[in-house]
Amino acid sequence: MHSLQKQLIRRGMATMLRLSAMLARHRSLQGLSFSWSRGLARLTIRRKNIGKAANLDGLGWTWQAGFPSARQVPVETVTADTVYARIETPCPLRGSGATAACWRMMEYDRAIARAAGGQFVVLQSQAEPGVTACRVALRWAEAPADDLIPAHQRAPEQN
Repeated sequence: MHSLQKQLIRRGMATMLRLSAMLARHRSLQGLSFSWSRGLARLTIRRKNIGKAANLDGLGWTWQAGFPSARQVPVETVTADTVYARIETPCPLRGSGATAACWRMMEYDRAIARAAGGQFVVLQSQAEPGVTACRVALRWAEAPADDLIPAHQRAPEQN
């Protein structure tokens, strides 16, 4: 049963990611994409009782709680002002070059981070050719983040 449950969760997650990616790929569907992502985030926040983090480490843990497995979104390091983590879950945008679509798709993560009192930035995206794990950063919502260059600005889509 445990193996079946894991498989169902994995397949459900893959299906939600494919739908999210499909919506995010089309700029004209940005409103729908954001509504979808925020709706999923609201459900997760309620179901997992996600609230404001007490400290910077907690900001990383709270964001991780928004996912079925913390192993898929490991925290790499915590500095004085930033939590750095990876997203290893295979993304439907992987290698596509669609970094703007990735930014739209990551509204789920931004919503989870906001609920925890933080902000979320994708530094390196699986949408970039050759990248197999997103590298992300979280900071407190009120902290400056000008030094964190989002992937969709650093490596814009090539159409």
